Amino acid sequence: MTSSASQSSAVLDTARRAREAAAVLAPLPRTARDAALLAIADALVERTDTIVAANAQDIATAREAGTAESIVDRLTLTPERIAAIAADVRQVVALPDPVGEVVRGSTLPNGLDLRQVRVPLGVIGIIYEARPNVTVDAAALCLKSGNAVLLRGSSSAYASNSALVDVLRDAVQRAGLPADAVQLVPGQTRESVRELMRARGLVDVLIPRGGASLIRTVVEESTVPVIETGTGNCHVYVDEAADLDMAVDILVNSKAQRPSVCNAAETVLVHAGIAEKFLPRALEALTQAGVIVHGDAAWQQAGPGLVAPATDEDWATEYLSYDIAAAVVPDLDAAVAHIRKWTSGHTEAIVTTSQAAARRFTQLVDSTTVAVNASTRFTDGGQFGFGAEIGISTQKLHARGPMGLPELTSTKYIVTGDGHTR
Repeated sequence: MTSSASQSSAVLDTARRAREAAAVLAPLPRTARDAALLAIADALVERTDTIVAANAQDIATAREAGTAESIVDRLTLTPERIAAIAADVRQVVALPDPVGEVVRGSTLPNGLDLRQVRVPLGVIGIIYEARPNVTVDAAALCLKSGNAVLLRGSSSAYASNSALVDVLRDAVQRAGLPADAVQLVPGQTRESVRELMRARGLVDVLIPRGGASLIRTVVEESTVPVIETGTGNCHVYVDEAADLDMAVDILVNSKAQRPSVCNAAETVLVHAGIAEKFLPRALEALTQAGVIVHGDAAWQQAGPGLVAPATDEDWATEYLSYDIAAAVVPDLDAAVAHIRKWTSGHTEAIVTTSQAAARRFTQLVDSTTVAVNASTRFTDGGQFGFGAEIGISTQKLHARGPMGLPELTSTKYIVTGDGHTR
């Protein structure tokens, strides 16, 4: 048997075991799933030294390869970070259980009782990059919602993920649940990812978490249904009727509070009617925050020597850095047209005191989240009160926006009669 065929067999065997585990998980009460999560939290703390030692291998390999320190930092697990991850798992325990929730129900005219209830999706595959904390976060959310999970992290975190999954499986098994409810997809090559993407019938859904290239590859090549977690080319539009102090605060917070995340603003659009007053103030605040502006002619004129010329590439870019694209637009409709052309469909914000402008903007902009007089940085499961999220979906089917526990379920109809025949 070739190594490729062997790997294929290993990936499919893993998926089959996950499917068997999912069937066991689905009918279990909340208490059983919560007990497993508490066992995971305790085990993470108890086996911190083992996890840190495995993580040190990944860090050493990354540094030998010349990996940027910002990426190394995302890869790093310290005792403090592991304790925080364990605390996050305990918070998931406290979240409402979506499984069994009645979405709608009624008694039909013929006397049949009809209920639509939430049920687990089944087997969820997570394909993700760099951050090993995702291993635990994803497993905890999937288990809480009654799903088995197949984890395929990046090769750069393989030692860390292997150690973490060992801890998770041991804890889950001690709590009386099947260990195969949590599995690491075997293999470190792209072929193992391809096999996971083609395991239709064994894997119910894939969720990619990472950069645009990873997400595009999974969406385009997978035969398994995909929930697309998109990139964040987010916009802030400063309307003619904006409070300028508020606009500066929202813009700087949206861009610079944490620029490396998907809900950070990447473009600012300003109504021509207030550009003369607003641009100098915005440039000063952005410069003080360390942000480099890539602007159109109006922005360049407002900040000679401070603004780099913007190109179509800038309008399309998710910088994830202290950079922002900037343009002046003649009116709100032009701002909407720019957003429609370049947005990734994540989050857009308008700053305005006009209710009519806010209403029109929210009606015309078609993104997962539209903020009025608020930072784009609020598009987050925790900030929305969901407690946790598996990612932010920019698609329109099933789940859209921050994906909490309900988005990790599907539904089924239960029809109860009394000898009814049709």
